[in-house]
Amino acid sequence: MSASAEASGAGDYPARLDVDYPEQGLNRATTLFRILLVIPVAIVAGLIGGSFASAGLPDGSDWRTLISGGALFLPVLLMIVFRQKYPRWWFDWNLEATRFVARVYAYMALMRDEYPSTDEHQAVRLELDYPDAARDLNRWLPLVKWFLAIPHYIVLAVLSVAEVVCVVIAWFAILFTGRYPRGLFDFVLGVNRWWLRVAAYMWLLTTDRYPPFSMR
Repeated sequence: MSASAEASGAGDYPARLDVDYPEQGLNRATTLFRILLVIPVAIVAGLIGGSFASAGLPDGSDWRTLISGGALFLPVLLMIVFRQKYPRWWFDWNLEATRFVARVYAYMALMRDEYPSTDEHQAVRLELDYPDAARDLNRWLPLVKWFLAIPHYIVLAVLSVAEVVCVVIAWFAILFTGRYPRGLFDFVLGVNRWWLRVAAYMWLLTTDRYPPFSMR
């Protein structure tokens, strides 16, 4: 963990994402046809999230839509507000659904060649810390998190446009060199780390810690 990550509070945030950089290079053929190859698993991810249309957009919107649609949101919100409980099996569902979305997105964003598994973690590591609802979660905060998260959505809207540009540039780079430029890879990963932290705070409701403005 870098010193800057520690300083920003991102490194110890209770929602973490990492994707192994493909040191051995990437397959040019599967990269060329990635937009077609991803369709079957994008349909599955879209069915889980309730929106296939947005599942294929490489701009971070799948994090918003699939997590908010596929995750248990309203039941968790009501349980926290009225009982201050977060049932463990609900958390486990949200965790595994979010991991699956992350694998699909890593494949769609050309970060990995492995076809996304529905259960194996592969080279995408995503962790959420299980909260003690009575101790760690304010029962009323979920009612206003949507408002508190607005500054993040404004920044991420801009970053997501830049992310699309990076993925397109990476597509050409992989076709010509077989490699994903490391700077572009780190940028795409950083934007998705940021999205995950906002999702954990606002949609998954696993933490009350305000997300840092950081891509680390």
